[in-house]
Amino acid sequence: MLIPILITIVAGYFIGAIPVGWLVARSQGINIFEYGSGNPGATNVMRALSEKLGRKGKKFGYLVFVLDGIKGATATGWPIVAGGMNLFGALDTAHLETLGLVGLAAAMLGNSFSCFTRFRGGKGVSTGAGGFLVLMPAPIAIALLVWWAVFEITRYVSLASIIATASLPVTSLIMNLVWGDGAWWVPSLVVVGISAVAAVFVAVRHRSNISRLLNGTENKFVKKRAGT
Repeated sequence: MLIPILITIVAGYFIGAIPVGWLVARSQGINIFEYGSGNPGATNVMRALSEKLGRKGKKFGYLVFVLDGIKGATATGWPIVAGGMNLFGALDTAHLETLGLVGLAAAMLGNSFSCFTRFRGGKGVSTGAGGFLVLMPAPIAIALLVWWAVFEITRYVSLASIIATASLPVTSLIMNLVWGDGAWWVPSLVVVGISAVAAVFVAVRHRSNISRLLNGTENKFVKKRAGT
C-alpha cells in the first residue's frame, strides 16, 4: 500500500493546488489576493467580480465553487477507480476507501496551501464537499440543505459553511448507528472520523471569520429588492 498511498498523496496535492479562484479572477483582470478577504475561494471571487461585472460576476463565483468541488471529487475518486481496476494490485474495499480518504486529505491541503500561489489558498469547503460527495453522498446532500438553510436565515456564507461541514460527522454517525455500514449510502466509521477531522480543519481555516462573526463585523450577502 505504500507506493499507492504516496502516488495518491502527490497527485491529490497537485490536483487540489490548482488555483482555480485565482485563475478565474485573474482572467477578469483581478488579483483575488488583493481584494476583500484575500481568499481565492468562491465567495470572495463572487464578491470581487460582482462588483466589477454585476450579475455576470456571480456566475464566476459559482464556477469556482464547482471547479473546486471537481478537484476534490477527482482527487478522491481516481485512486478508488484505479484500485478497483487492480492498477495497484488486488485491494479490498477498506484499502480503496483509505486511498480515497488520502486523496481527499491531500487535495484539501493543496487547495488551502497551494505551491502555485506561495502556499496561499482557499478554506477547503468546496474541495472537501466534492471529495465527500464521492465517499458519503447522502450526508453531503443533507449538509447542502443545512448550508442553504443557515445561509438563507443568516446570510453569512462562512457560518453556513462551518455548520454544514460540522453536520457531516453528526449525520453520518447517526446513519451508521441506525442502519450500520452495510448499506451503500451509509459511510463507514473511518469516513465518519475523517469527516470530523475535516470539520475541525474547516473551522480552523475560518478562524478569522469566526472572530468577525463574534464581533458582528462579518460580511453578509444582502438580498437586493426587486427593481434595485
